[in-house]
Amino acid sequence: QVQLVESGGGLVQAGGSLRLSCAASGRTFSNRAMGWFRQAPGKEREFVAAITWSGGSRMYADSVKGRFTISRDNTKNTVYLQMNSLKPEDTAVYYCAAGWSTSESKYDYWGQGTQVTVSS
Repeated sequence: QVQLVESGGGLVQAGGSLRLSCAASGRTFSNRAMGWFRQAPGKEREFVAAITWSGGSRMYADSVKGRFTISRDNTKNTVYLQMNSLKPEDTAVYYCAAGWSTSESKYDYWGQGTQVTVSS
């Protein structure tokens, strides 16, 4: 089993930046692809980004492409989401999960989420 704990969320003004972290423990982390999802109030959870276990492949939702960067450090069992040029519509609870897909049904082991609020 893998335990995931997100951190780094907070309140930021539009145009600002935040870096989210997802620390993993339990079963081997380095052989799992990892992804980030988000859920805004009243909306369904949506895919944000994912990265393979080696970091060699990444994919992004069109809405964040060019602004967000996913990365990982397997020596620290941590995956990151660097978010730049934040917009009010990026406001959501952000979750990390283990898997490789744009569909949340393909993921297992979810974190508890971290709130990101972008003010205009």
